[in-house]
Amino acid sequence: MPDSKYYIDLDNEYCAHNYHPIPVVISKAEGVWVYDPEGNKYIDCLSAYSSQNTGHCHPEIIKALKEQADKVTLTSRAFYNDMMGPFLKKLCEVVGPHINDPNNSGIMALPMNTGTEAVSSGLKVARAWGYIKKKIPKNEAKIIVCRDNFHGRSITIAGFSTDIEAVRYYGNFGPYTPGFIIIPYGDAEELENIILEIGPEKVAAFLFEPIQGEAGVKIPPEGYIKKVREICTKYNVLMIADEIQTGFGRTGAFFGCDHENVKPDAMLLGKALGGGVYPVSAIVTTKDIIGPDVIKPGTHGSTFGGNPLASAVAMKSLEIHIDDHLAQRAKEFGGYFLEGLRNIAKKKTIVPIKEVRGKGLLLAIEFESDARHIVEMFKDKGVLAKHTHSTIIRFAPPLIITKDQIDWALKIIENVLVA
Repeated sequence: MPDSKYYIDLDNEYCAHNYHPIPVVISKAEGVWVYDPEGNKYIDCLSAYSSQNTGHCHPEIIKALKEQADKVTLTSRAFYNDMMGPFLKKLCEVVGPHINDPNNSGIMALPMNTGTEAVSSGLKVARAWGYIKKKIPKNEAKIIVCRDNFHGRSITIAGFSTDIEAVRYYGNFGPYTPGFIIIPYGDAEELENIILEIGPEKVAAFLFEPIQGEAGVKIPPEGYIKKVREICTKYNVLMIADEIQTGFGRTGAFFGCDHENVKPDAMLLGKALGGGVYPVSAIVTTKDIIGPDVIKPGTHGSTFGGNPLASAVAMKSLEIHIDDHLAQRAKEFGGYFLEGLRNIAKKKTIVPIKEVRGKGLLLAIEFESDARHIVEMFKDKGVLAKHTHSTIIRFAPPLIITKDQIDWALKIIENVLVA
């Protein structure tokens, strides 16, 4: 079998250099563990950016994938299939209690593939709702977003990112889509101020992450999400929660907004929904917002969105998240992992630590200086994590992780960091 260098060289030769991966090749995976071609074993503390909540190659999800693959995999939305309806029914039943539906219009979903597609769908729905239902003058709808957001990398999303280097690419992706207003994250007062400044009659939506993952696990002040709900209700602005990374138990609650018992008007979902084996995403909202008087045939679509294979996988993923109480596991073991990291931070480390923070099993260490070399040192000892914004390392293992496995990882982390 070719060695790791062979595969890394192939990637560097034939793949556009749009990523700068940690130099490890994963050729096999199971649960929280992954292996390289040489047989070296690593604990996965990234989970494909929270896609692997249920662990790698969960046997029940793989079984559902294989059984459906033998029947039918793709029909396109030109026809009906016998899996999308049952999947969306289950998704709406699971997510519905977490959605604000003041008129009891009912819950409805729009299935897509990737997180970026879910966000793009949410933006289109928000604008269409704004013009059709809120009666915003055409082409004047505004959507408010947060500084340091990460909602994907499409050309429109790049335009309202503040990540100049990685997403906006120093202006090389411009000109940017108009209609987006950027405000500080975690500042509810500024949200209300900007709505009043623009004019509430022109604001369609506020898009935010309950916790900013890519920004380095930024947690908003206590009460922020609740205050956002009050403001959005007051001015008839759609509250759209991007729960693509935080959803399905990652933060110790089933959804990030649940920590403040808040129901957004729409939720954007992805990553863990696909069970770590297939791209599945969706926007879930109410019939008032996405019903046939707003989204009509032909106004949005995806050849693969809602395909039978994706639907079978996502249904099984939802079932496992619920039946195995993964949110509760994340709360319990996330607190244990966080305490362990904070104990390490109290010691003298090779790079000074600025802060350790997290919620559930979405954790981060922020260093005083660059941390890329540290993640490579972790990798050499058997722990896979990833840095973001150069000085922050995230830890987000599968939610099936055990205390013994956390202890194993903490020992390596301490051995690397403590001078």
